[in-house]
Amino acid sequence: MSGACKLLTNKRITVYVTGGIAVYKAADLVRKLIKAGADVKVAMTASAQEFVTPLTFQVLSKHDVSTDTFNEREAQFVNHIHLADWTELAIVAPATANVIAKMANGIADDFVSTALLATTAPKLIVPAMNQHMLENPATVRNLASLKEYGYEVMEPATGFLAEGYEGKGRMPEPDQIVEAAQHFLVQQTKDLPLKGKSVIITAGGTKERIDPVRFITNDSSGKMGYSLAKAARNLGAQVTLISTTNQLPIPFGVAFVPVQSAAEMEKAVFAKFNDSDIVIMAAAVSDYRPKTEAAYKIKKTNEDLTLILEKTTDILARLGKEKKHQFLIGFAAETNDVETYAKDKLARKNANMIVANDVSQANAGFNKDTNEVIIYQPQLDPIHISVRSKDAVAEEILHAAINTLNL
Repeated sequence: MSGACKLLTNKRITVYVTGGIAVYKAADLVRKLIKAGADVKVAMTASAQEFVTPLTFQVLSKHDVSTDTFNEREAQFVNHIHLADWTELAIVAPATANVIAKMANGIADDFVSTALLATTAPKLIVPAMNQHMLENPATVRNLASLKEYGYEVMEPATGFLAEGYEGKGRMPEPDQIVEAAQHFLVQQTKDLPLKGKSVIITAGGTKERIDPVRFITNDSSGKMGYSLAKAARNLGAQVTLISTTNQLPIPFGVAFVPVQSAAEMEKAVFAKFNDSDIVIMAAAVSDYRPKTEAAYKIKKTNEDLTLILEKTTDILARLGKEKKHQFLIGFAAETNDVETYAKDKLARKNANMIVANDVSQANAGFNKDTNEVIIYQPQLDPIHISVRSKDAVAEEILHAAINTLNL
């Protein structure tokens, strides 16, 4: 089971659904929370029921849906208080301007607002409304009040609105909300092994320019680095992800630094290195770059083209030389003699750990959703991690580091 699922396993979550066109996304959100292991109950406003019926959420959640303050189904409980006490995390999604105003000002005039007022559990608010409503000074003030109360407020997405034009105010996708919930719970949890630790992770294949339209690169997708970033975040770390790719969603709660070349990556890594506790060089960094970069597109001629390449800085080796307290993890993507090359790299680069894999295998390596790796550390037996999702591999790598560090 992944660390993300562990955060939500058996967690009692109430999703409060209020009236807006984005209600259709709330059904998928409930499904994804349940898939992540949570026990989910739903409460709806009257307006929300105009878009989706309570039966939809009842079937998904396997719980009755709360809609009426005065519908006391069980005589021994006051329903809205009972739900508030049951809840370990409240998610208001979509959160309309109306319910945000009620929460900010303590108004309780229906089941949802009454139960929320009685809820002492952490609250994640997911605003969704027209951009002009979002930017209204009253809404801005109300959202600021919720943040002051300690509620987590997600930033609305920008895109095509129901009114027919582009703008800010869309409800984020359910996957993003689940990630935000995980991150919020991490912030609320004090005993995570990487709490207070700073982790740098690099991802993707660097690009070395030949001219304005061509470059030298490799097949790395960055997926392993992004999985490591999510896993480190879920274990409590403050994570900086230095990445060459813009094709993957940035993990919620992770500081993101975009780079392209090996030189840019080196600069970004060392800007954070002194304050870091763990550095994971998961990126596939180019070993060579063109000695000169053409200012204009190189035109085709009848002659062969010769490129003169020069070495790039070996970032991992420099980190190994300059590290003090940092725990340094490198990767070795090989196509043959994996153990020999990995052990050699571990010694030459002065790393604390090398994660090696055979990228020629069908279920491992570049552009795959799964991986199979062997972890090498000085004076320790290798750890073989069989084929599984990159998210699961990332967790195993970090737990191996935590065990070595005795965290």
